[in-house]
Amino acid sequence: MDTRVAEAGDLDRIGETLARAFEHDPLWGWAFEDASRERKLAALERVFGFFAGAALGMGWVRVTDGVEAVALWIPPGSPEMPPAEEERLPGVIAAACEPEAAARVKELLDAFERNHPHEPPHFYLSLLATHPDHAGRGLGVGLVAANLAEIDAGDPPAPAFLESSNPRNVPRYECLGFRPIREVELVPGRSGTQMWRGPRGSVPPAMRGRFDPGP
Repeated sequence: MDTRVAEAGDLDRIGETLARAFEHDPLWGWAFEDASRERKLAALERVFGFFAGAALGMGWVRVTDGVEAVALWIPPGSPEMPPAEEERLPGVIAAACEPEAAARVKELLDAFERNHPHEPPHFYLSLLATHPDHAGRGLGVGLVAANLAEIDAGDPPAPAFLESSNPRNVPRYECLGFRPIREVELVPGRSGTQMWRGPRGSVPPAMRGRFDPGP
């Protein structure tokens, strides 16, 4: 399977792939539960496309050759987006979403940030998606496996972290060496599974409870 670093010309397709993949996601679906399908997809495409564009310069937005699958990684010690893009984010969300959805998107993003561990330094798999038209071919898992092989080849190799917003995806991540460390209620009645992978796929130590939410 061919994988590569994403380029600026891929951003429209990246936004579409992410939006279609997260259309029925339990957490992101909650943010848009009162929106029409057309409005939801348009908003998700714009917001996720902005996330990808903000991270592009880090070199860790990775795609399959035709952007059938997307993995957005944040490397150790890096912010999820540069300060200038972070300042733009509220305006992007407000322009893309109806007011109630915008408030829920902000609530969800704040919850992710509040519960995110920052030590030890790690690669953060912020978003992973396969376009539904290409689902079932192992593209997303294959893309992440290729990325992890590159991470494992680093000197020193780094651990990796993700939040699974859909319980159905937990076994797929476990096949890649990730292990659940904590269930977190991110918004009322909706939880995510935090997962950790040790360097070079080593079995992580008992980390449950190690990462406490910030103030």
